[in-house]
Amino acid sequence: MAPAPRCIALAGPTASGKSAAALAIAQRWPVEIVSVDSALVYRGMDIGSAKPTAAERAQVPHHLIDILDPLQSYSAADFVRDATRLVDEIAARGRTALLVGGTMLYFKALLVGLDDMPQADATVREAIEARARAQGWPALHAELARVDPATAARLPPNDSQRIQRALEVFEVSGQPISSFQTGRTHNPASPLVPGDLISLEPQDRSWLHARIAQRFDDMLASGFLDEMRALRARGDLSTELPSMRCVGYRQAWDMLAAHGDALTREHLDELRELSTAATRQLGKRQLTWLRSMPQRRVIACDAPDALAQVLRAVGERLGSPA
Repeated sequence: MAPAPRCIALAGPTASGKSAAALAIAQRWPVEIVSVDSALVYRGMDIGSAKPTAAERAQVPHHLIDILDPLQSYSAADFVRDATRLVDEIAARGRTALLVGGTMLYFKALLVGLDDMPQADATVREAIEARARAQGWPALHAELARVDPATAARLPPNDSQRIQRALEVFEVSGQPISSFQTGRTHNPASPLVPGDLISLEPQDRSWLHARIAQRFDDMLASGFLDEMRALRARGDLSTELPSMRCVGYRQAWDMLAAHGDALTREHLDELRELSTAATRQLGKRQLTWLRSMPQRRVIACDAPDALAQVLRAVGERLGSPA
């Protein structure tokens, strides 16, 4: 057996069973979980982000959860810095870091490294957002297609965050964002190697879609709209912030902004459809990224023995359970 790694990763689209598998791993091996999720970093965003419960977090140390206020931003560079530090600290405690999540930009940044792109420009970004408010993101997608057709071709018309960043890079530098992307497949300095990435991917996409729908229903039953009302009631948050652009939160914000607390059954049905559709699109993008990683170890998350396969794969790298 090769030397045990300092970290292993468990990735997959939303609702693929990553959290349950991670807890099962933690019951058998000395690991600490490092969240790879751009929503879990925010305090007060618990239900809509499917954040691990207090009881689950008591079973095993979790990191990079509840570290920021929703007013703040957290970049891929921030994640790489924090995750690299945590891998070292966890290894020093004689344990293995288990990186778990579905924010593929974070995984890519950790595995491949970050390209030397222009820094964010608040003035340019605000101008782009103003145009989006006036014209809609599909219009800005068409604008991007004129100046950077290659990037526009791979982005859906409502992918506001990536359209905004691509336009920002072009306006700041005069170059398409793709010109700054190196095409590397792995950064030798990364604490994670592609072969230690376990990927949960469904064989039947409808299985994933059913889980996404059920999870959203569970969130509504658990008080997601009350959580959203509390965030809106703060008065200092808006849909311009990365936190409020998270899938589910953006749709709930818009629904409450349009109808207030008087949400009818029809409104709730519309919210369910909008949120689950956006989550399905997120899952599709996550799977597209994962399939660009040929060295990953794929496990069918809809297989009856999916968990057993995950535990077997982890055992091959970490040895027999404690």
